[in-house]
Amino acid sequence: MNILDKIVARKKEEVAIAKAKTSLKDLENLPVFKRDTYSLRKFLTDPAKTGIIAEFKRKSPSKGVINDKVSVEEVTTAYANAGASALSVLTDHDFFMGHEEDLIAARKVNQIPILRKDFMVDEYQIIEAKAIGADIVLLIAACLTRQEVSNFAKLAKSLGLSTLLEVHSAEELEGNLDPNIDVVGVNNRNLKDFSVSIDTSLQLAEIIPSDFLKISESAISNPETIKLLKKAGFNGFLIGENFMRTANPGLAMADFVKEI
Repeated sequence: MNILDKIVARKKEEVAIAKAKTSLKDLENLPVFKRDTYSLRKFLTDPAKTGIIAEFKRKSPSKGVINDKVSVEEVTTAYANAGASALSVLTDHDFFMGHEEDLIAARKVNQIPILRKDFMVDEYQIIEAKAIGADIVLLIAACLTRQEVSNFAKLAKSLGLSTLLEVHSAEELEGNLDPNIDVVGVNNRNLKDFSVSIDTSLQLAEIIPSDFLKISESAISNPETIKLLKKAGFNGFLIGENFMRTANPGLAMADFVKEI
């Protein structure tokens, strides 16, 4: 069993626990569930923004603890002030030291789109994402069937959420380009063995249809890489570890942006 299989198995257990604790009706009755969401497409194409989706991540399975000394409010507001087009907040507990409360806290102090960065395996999580203040949900092709991708994207759209489909190969891309998908993200990190290569984005850029916005995820630590990806047609860039491994992630992003 690879790490992705372990995460998905644990996630299904977590969802079962969450369902027993909080009903769908309870989620839908939360005040934030009724808020109007921010459009990822609108913010990614805003020329006043950087195209960067800046991530708050304390830990990863491959690197261990990255930064557990900073607050989500401080880091995300600094990211927004540095020109982030959107924020990504990890809500996975066991493998990334994230929590739903992190996203709730980030929502209270920011006025840009927030991605719930987690492993969606059940429609319950989509509704939960809306209820905690997310604007975007992540659908990872490697751990979903094509029917699940379609069903989850349709539900997200009905709730006013943007949908980011994450792929790592042409095989994952094929058949998953549902019309309810807003953005296709190419993860340069293979979730099964955690190897990374920017070539993954460059190769897949050529076969992603132009009606979908494109973002590149992971392995982006150099401003020159952003320039290369822009030439390849990418509209956005998800960056987290490069900023989070510093003592001041917001300042790290601001310095990075100056060099783009």
